[in-house]
Amino acid sequence: MQQSRTGSADAGPHTRWNGRLIGLVAVLALVNFVVDSAIAAPLLVLPEMLDHFDTDQAAWLNATAMLAGVMWAPLLGKSADIHGKRRVLVLTLLLSCAGALLCAVAPSIWWFVPGRMLQGASLAAVFLAVAIVRSVCAPRIGMLIVGIVTSGSAVLNIASRFLIEDMAREFGFQVLFLVSAFVAVAMALCVHRFVPESLVRTPGTIDVSGALLLGGGLAGVLGYVSLGSGLGWLAVGPLTLLLGGGAALARWSLFSSRKPQPLIDVRDLGWPLVLTLLVVFLGAGSYQSTLQLVPLISDVSAGQDLGYGLAGQGTVALLLSAPGLGVTLGGPVAGWLTARVGPARTLAGSVALGTAATIGMFLGVSHLSAALCFTFLLGVTVGGLGTSGFTMAGSLAPAERQGIVSSLVMVMVSVGSVVLNFVGAAVLKSTAVDVDGEIMNSSTGVFSYLAIACGAFASAAVLVFLLVRATRPGSPSPSPDRNRDRDHGRDAVAGNP
Repeated sequence: MQQSRTGSADAGPHTRWNGRLIGLVAVLALVNFVVDSAIAAPLLVLPEMLDHFDTDQAAWLNATAMLAGVMWAPLLGKSADIHGKRRVLVLTLLLSCAGALLCAVAPSIWWFVPGRMLQGASLAAVFLAVAIVRSVCAPRIGMLIVGIVTSGSAVLNIASRFLIEDMAREFGFQVLFLVSAFVAVAMALCVHRFVPESLVRTPGTIDVSGALLLGGGLAGVLGYVSLGSGLGWLAVGPLTLLLGGGAALARWSLFSSRKPQPLIDVRDLGWPLVLTLLVVFLGAGSYQSTLQLVPLISDVSAGQDLGYGLAGQGTVALLLSAPGLGVTLGGPVAGWLTARVGPARTLAGSVALGTAATIGMFLGVSHLSAALCFTFLLGVTVGGLGTSGFTMAGSLAPAERQGIVSSLVMVMVSVGSVVLNFVGAAVLKSTAVDVDGEIMNSSTGVFSYLAIACGAFASAAVLVFLLVRATRPGSPSPSPDRNRDRDHGRDAVAGNP
């Protein structure tokens, strides 16, 4: 076994804090700042991007990176298991840098969207950082560190919100993508220098065609949702996208079940893992869609009598800083709770909080204080969802499959975010009203948008209840391999890998 750059092969896992562990946590937390700069930060300049490209397709500008993450996550996760987590993390950051540069110089939306798709690779950095932590830390301290790594960068995100907003106003929204590119390449160098390479490898091949079919299929289906509300649900263009996307997904499902090493082996998913992924899908999707609504309602004033509006009450940066502060708190607290009550119960608490916070946003769309309060609670929710979701999934997989199983969590985050973003955008577009010659979102559309988000969290609450029951010690699992899932469920409750 070869010696890694920063540690030896026979070095045991970290069981307590030390200088080397603190440095590793700092680097991995900063890596997740790259993810925010690529995925969430563009919400700050969403209205400016819509005006610049002369389009009303907010979901395409915002959610394309998440959509591409569906393709990138399992592809890079499987690559990490085969070729090493550090090596693939460096590649991930360089892909994000290339995408940000393309977005910064894009002359049209047709160049901008491919740039966002390259930036979508950055989503892999989240689960790769989690997988690295689980590989170098003992379970108890590892749960807390997962919370810090997945949410610690939120402190920087809060400060950067105001800086980027001022810079974008002065130099244009393109400056945001230049900053993202610089941070990505800087962190790639840090990862290469300070993060140890994983020594556990899994022999195998990478199913590139499966990734393209999955990503292309979802793009077609969601393209239908996005364009159908404007061009007509039975129009030739949207229907072509729907049929093409459905055919690609069907082909992916058929061939994945026959391949010996598919990109995502759906035959090897136990019942607790399936429930975990569905809860993450619904919870993350609801959160991201609500976050997408924030800059849209902040661009409308209450004086326009549309039944909502926050313009003049506070800046977009202020509104988007509140969930960042919540994430900073929610991640470490969830890690602490997970080590004591287990990831399933912590996940259940996060879902309950998210449901209440989303309901509160019915008031938050027209009152700044309520918006700040409930978006903060949504940030706490997503911090808890990420920490407990990754920990739960990781506890159900052996060491040699941590990369691909962790990537499934990111896939569900991406799919949930994209689906609910596109559905919400379609609802807004189909209920828009004409106000003095300008097309505006109606209160019917805004409140229907929030109702869908609430419904997603309510559905997640039902599923997480089943998950808690399925992972109690002694609970039978209805999966094909009862013994395996029962043992995994016990480990998950106990907080063991």
